[in-house]
Amino acid sequence: MINATNLHKYYADLHVLKGVDLHIKKGEIVAIVGASGAGKTTLLQILGTLDKPTVENGTQLTINNENILGMNDKSMSKFRNLHLGFIFQFHQLLPEFTALENVCIPAFIANRNKNEVEVEAKKLLEYLGLSHRINHKPGELSGGEQQRVAVARALINKPAVIFADEPSGNLDTVSADNLHQLFFKLRDEFGQTFVIVTHNEELANMADRKLVMVDGSIMDHA
Repeated sequence: MINATNLHKYYADLHVLKGVDLHIKKGEIVAIVGASGAGKTTLLQILGTLDKPTVENGTQLTINNENILGMNDKSMSKFRNLHLGFIFQFHQLLPEFTALENVCIPAFIANRNKNEVEVEAKKLLEYLGLSHRINHKPGELSGGEQQRVAVARALINKPAVIFADEPSGNLDTVSADNLHQLFFKLRDEFGQTFVIVTHNEELANMADRKLVMVDGSIMDHA
C-alpha cells in the first residue's frame, strides 16, 4: 500500500527527516509516536503528498503502486483528492457551510454528480450518528461532532489511505475514545488503511503497529 525508501527532508540547514524507510500494508492501522520535533508531522505530510521530500539517491515513495515522486503537481493533487483522506487535530471545516456541504466538498472537487454525492454524504453522516445535524454549521456542533464531520469528509471519495494528525488531541476523553473506536470500525467495515500521528498512548497501543520516531528517524517498530 505505502512504500517509502530513504525519505529525507531539509528546511534550509535543518535536517528534519533522516533517511526514513517505511512499509505499510493495506488495511493496517499504524501509529507514529515520538517527542515534539521528532519529525512525525513532516513524515505524515510527505506520505500524504502535502509536502515533498528532499530527493537523495534511492529516495522513493509509492502509494497503491503509484510513483508519487514522478507526478507533477496537477497529477499529485488529483491523486490526493481521489485516493487519500485527511483528519487533522483542528477539524478544518469551513464555517460558512453546513455539515453536509463540508462533507461534499472533496467529491465536488472531483467533479462527481451532485445528487449522488449528497446521498452518499447523508449516508456517511447517518453512519456516524449525525443525521440530525446535517444542516448545522460547524459553530453549532460540539468538538466531537465537528471531528466526526471531518471523518465523513475524509471518507467521501472512498480513499485507500486516511492520514490523521493528532485527530483526538482537541477532544475530551469520551469523544476521543469514541473517535478511536470509530477508526477501527471503519477499517474493519471498509478496509481503509490508517496512518496516525498521535501523542495519545492509548490510541497508539491499540494500533496494529507503533512506529517510534526519534530525531528524524524511525527507531523502533512495536
